[in-house]
Amino acid sequence: MAEAGIHATLSYAGRVERPRPQPIAHRTGGFGGIAGLEAYLRNNSISHVVDATHPFAAQMSRHAVAACSAVGVPLIALTRPAWQPHAGDDWRHVPDIAGAVDALSGPMCRVLLAIGRQHLESFAAHPQHHYVLRLVDAPAEPPPLPSHTVIVSRGPFSLAGDTALMRKHGIDVVVAKNAGGSGASAKLEAARNLHIPIVMIARPELPPRSEVYSVDAVLQWLGHAGADLGV
Repeated sequence: MAEAGIHATLSYAGRVERPRPQPIAHRTGGFGGIAGLEAYLRNNSISHVVDATHPFAAQMSRHAVAACSAVGVPLIALTRPAWQPHAGDDWRHVPDIAGAVDALSGPMCRVLLAIGRQHLESFAAHPQHHYVLRLVDAPAEPPPLPSHTVIVSRGPFSLAGDTALMRKHGIDVVVAKNAGGSGASAKLEAARNLHIPIVMIARPELPPRSEVYSVDAVLQWLGHAGADLGV
């Protein structure tokens, strides 16, 4: 956006304590539901919206579709194709976090919980396991899991690094969200090579919307540079 000379604002959810600096204006926090987002679009004369949120940020994406439809602002989603299993993968597909928790019923094992810091409390239902948590920021309070190890690290991750991590911690099973993309895909290949099963959480259902898979496609959709555009 900056290189194209497009006036834009980047909106952060506020879940990362130290976001990377960006060359455009930014804001942090929610909008106050659909009505709040509608008001923001109107009050700031937003002409276009690009939803580049995480594939699991379903509430924000649903609100964006509804608010843009109500205000008449065009919307496009910049997202990533979902991961697909390859030969040698052992994926246990589950529909949501509750399904992932259910999949861990059974005797003690060592779990790489690669889902971020949200929903950790759900896995306290199975305190018999040792959980290895990879988080972008160190938690302000101890995670609600009686037996755990916290690893503070920011992607993208490498195959060598994820392989070493799984070996070091004796991982028996990986729990992951199907986020897609390349930044966090190394764990899939590492698990495949080490014959470790993955509990793969499906993406949430979203309302119909236009989607693209590259930044270039977003810029083509915007159509021209130098306009007052909101992101």
